[in-house]
Amino acid sequence: MILGGGPAGNTAATVAATLGADVTLIERDLVGGAAHLLDCVPSKAMIATGGELAGLRRAHLMGLRAEGELDVDAVRARVAGIEEQLRVSVRSLLESQGVRLIHGAGRFVDAHTVVVDRGETVTGDVFLVATGSRPRIPDWAPLDNERVLTTREAYPPPEIPTHLCVIGSGVTGVEFTHMFSALGSEVSLVVSRQQVLPAKDPEVAAVLESEFSNRGVHLLKGARATAVTRTGDSVRVDCNDGRHVDASHVILAIGSIPNTDDLGLSTAGIAADDQGYITINHNCITTLGHVYAAGDVSGKLPLSSVAAMQGRKIAEHLMGMHTREHRHLDYEKAASAIFTEPEVADVGLAEADAFAAGRKIRVTKVPFATNAQALIKGDPRGFVKIVSDPATGVVLGGSIVGRNAAELISVIAVAVTNNLKVSDISDSLLVHPAMAESLAEASS
Repeated sequence: MILGGGPAGNTAATVAATLGADVTLIERDLVGGAAHLLDCVPSKAMIATGGELAGLRRAHLMGLRAEGELDVDAVRARVAGIEEQLRVSVRSLLESQGVRLIHGAGRFVDAHTVVVDRGETVTGDVFLVATGSRPRIPDWAPLDNERVLTTREAYPPPEIPTHLCVIGSGVTGVEFTHMFSALGSEVSLVVSRQQVLPAKDPEVAAVLESEFSNRGVHLLKGARATAVTRTGDSVRVDCNDGRHVDASHVILAIGSIPNTDDLGLSTAGIAADDQGYITINHNCITTLGHVYAAGDVSGKLPLSSVAAMQGRKIAEHLMGMHTREHRHLDYEKAASAIFTEPEVADVGLAEADAFAAGRKIRVTKVPFATNAQALIKGDPRGFVKIVSDPATGVVLGGSIVGRNAAELISVIAVAVTNNLKVSDISDSLLVHPAMAESLAEASS
């Protein structure tokens, strides 16, 4: 029995069904996941549109004359089409595997029974809770879904903002800053710390801040938003240091809340922390032995890739495959990417964290400005950085800023996951010309 059909739930369902389980999946909203289909996919689709526009603006660097005009209705139709195609494909895959789908919201009434809000009562031997999350909306920011928006109402918003204020400078905040500045909006970004992406490598953040500055983005560093007030067609954002922003629209990108508040967890005997995240062990098992939890509700990395991997591992575990070779999830080795321009991606141990822990490391860094393919593509921004153990040469982590960083990081992720050495990368015969050549150079 699976509650939630996002990346964790639908992956667990298909894998478990393939392995012979009788699977029922309960989803109250979208099979495929609201966070995935209403957050991740449409934002990346709009970012891709913005990237094409930015590319047209740089076309003169490649000897071309080009102009790009934004068609908001066409963008909206394209995003909706992608969402629908993915939704249909996920549902079709589940149905082809014999997974029973129930539309509705499930709630535990005891340890083995779930009641669906549409009246059906279902029982199961093993349960997976994967109900996802929703955007956090603070009391000081009254949402109107017109000019004060969360990320889910902005694909695209009712109109392209003339001046957008983004509150929150984490991954989602910088992606929205990039997206709308590329689409032609004036953008102000409220940065509560002294750098964007406070959890990332300072060198990575510096490249992104420089790109934002070149685009005319206003960075309000060290400012924390305290009030949002709409007056007619304008919105004012007040900050705790006395500064304020007068904008046409505001987007809140200040985190999410797990969807666990109406699941009957305590009734079933499933523990959660004071923020609502479900307590799990290394096998994603909750405090109730036959109940698993995965995805955003598990309080681990809020990434679709992590949720899907949790779902697969859970299916393998409950079907007994852990009695054979079974690698536990290591969240510290999860690759992640930020789809700004340039793209940002990292995996494993960060340089700053290693120094903070007093750990000896070897750091090698190669700029894309020396890469032939980057020069051919007319986009030599960014760099490759690889962190390794100076004694053994084992790759411990890495970060990439630049074109196709989200794809290139996979090479370093495989190395980190499998304890490969830098020589395993540098000795590989790679394509020339290719951006990946910088990986080999950084491994030398």
